[in-house]
Order: sequence, then C-alpha cells, then structure tokens
Amino acid sequence: MRNTELIIHPRQELAAYLSLGRDYFELGKPRVVLVMLVCAAVGMALAVPGIPDMLRVVTGLLGIGLAAMGAAAFNHLLDQRLDKLMLRTSRRPVAEGRIRGWQAAVYASLLSLAGLVLLWIEVNPMTAALTAMALLGYAVIYTAFLKHATPQNITIGGLAGAAPPLLGWTAMTGQLNPDALLLVLIIFAWTPPHFWALAIHKREEYAKAGVPMLPVTHGIDFTRLQIWLYGWLTVVATLMPFATGMSGWIYLLGIVLLNSRFMYWNWKVWRGNDPKAPLAAFWFSIRYILYLFGWLLLDHYVLLVF
Repeated sequence: MRNTELIIHPRQELAAYLSLGRDYFELGKPRVVLVMLVCAAVGMALAVPGIPDMLRVVTGLLGIGLAAMGAAAFNHLLDQRLDKLMLRTSRRPVAEGRIRGWQAAVYASLLSLAGLVLLWIEVNPMTAALTAMALLGYAVIYTAFLKHATPQNITIGGLAGAAPPLLGWTAMTGQLNPDALLLVLIIFAWTPPHFWALAIHKREEYAKAGVPMLPVTHGIDFTRLQIWLYGWLTVVATLMPFATGMSGWIYLLGIVLLNSRFMYWNWKVWRGNDPKAPLAAFWFSIRYILYLFGWLLLDHYVLLVF
C-alpha cells in the first residue's frame, strides 16, 4: 500500500502543478495576445522596406507579448467580481479562486515589468513608453473605470487595444509614422462592431452583472444600428492604405472581398432576423482583422519583389 502511494502521489503532484501552470497561462489571455502579436508583427514588417532585423522582431514581440499578458492578468484581477457573475467568464482562475488575488497581482506585475524593461533596453524607449501607456489604458482606464462608467467603454477604451501595429512599427524605427497611425485607426474603427456583436449575444449576462454595455443601456435595436454604421466606418478606414499609397492593388482586391463579407454579417446583425448572427459576426470579425493584416503583408512583399 505504501509503495502504491509513492507511485501515485508524484503523478498527482505533477498534475496539480500542470493545472496551476495552465491557470497562470490563462491569466495572460494567450489567444487575445496572439492576435495582438500578429498585428504587431505586421507593423514591424511594414515599417521597413526589406526583411526586418529578426533579432529585433523576436525581442520586440517578446516584450510586447509579456506586457500584454501582464495587462490581461491585471484585467482578471480587477474584473474578478464581474467575472463571477457571467457564465462566459465564471470559470476564470481568479474568479473561481484557483489563483488568489495577490498571486495574480504579483504575476501581472512581473510580466508587465519584464516586458517593459526588455523593450526599453533591447528595443527602444519609445516602444517601451507606448507599451506602458497601452497597458495602463487597458488594465486601469478601461477595466477599472470606463467599463463600469459608460456604454461607450469599448469605443474609448479601444484605443489601447489598437496599439499593437504602432508598437511594432516603432520597435523597428523608433519613430511615429502616419502609416502606423493609420493601422491604429483601422483597429480602432473595427473594435466597436466586433465587440458590440458579442455584447448583443451576452446582453442578459452584462445586464445581470450591472455592466453598462450599449445593448443594456440603449437597447439591441440601437446597438444593431451602431454596428452597421461603425462597420461602414471600418470599410472607409481600411480603404485608406490604398488611397494614401501605403498599399497597392493586391491589398485593395483583398480588402474589397473581406469588406463584402464583413458587411454581410453586419447587415445580418442590423436586420435582426437571425438570432445567431451577432455571435457569427463576432467570430468572423476576428478572422477579418487577421486576414486584413495578412493582405497588407502580402501586398508589401509582392511590391518589394516587383
């Protein structure tokens, strides 16, 4: 019996450590951060005429990724009361108590500090400073204040989430550039229709939790109209890289096709005849922003070759 316990106990202990590791990894919202890093990487590629310095790319992405995961962990910490009230977030590590608040705070602080120090020393101070501003914008201004204060929380707070391509650009050049700000504008315009579609789907949960999301405060019909209008604003913003000469005909072809599908789903949401449309529009919008940056990248390197 004693020998059996000696065999089983280490396995159980290993399983417990692996489970705890997964919980800490989840604190950093890895899927969200991955999308951010793709946008940052495209910003890096577009910032230089040829192939970027790969060491700087890796270092920059690591620093941005660590800081972004730190901000996400702060979001878990600050939103733990709210997370307990919503089905979508009720099983998060801090909300369920698998990770204590002070542990999440230490973890978030270490990740954020490591990312910012790495960017300051190995990349450049401008990227570190902009990343710190984005971190504070998301973790403090949006999560702790705007989310609970106004139905325009997504619109205002979306600026922090739109920063990755700018961070990637400055990581390569150390300078602000109008083309980089244009990439920020695209994500900024895309964020409201992207998130409000999910907010419609989760309206009852947000109402129960007392979060003033637009569908809760102004109703679903008004939110559908806003998604439709912001969708067209996104279309205009995504055409600007071609209009300004930043990108060429390959990007234009790709974005016209993407925008057709994007606005199809926004139209379905606006019409309100399909109860499944908001969630489907939300999931497509994630692919949409990734495909958009993919077309930007393809256009950039094809133009370099030809």
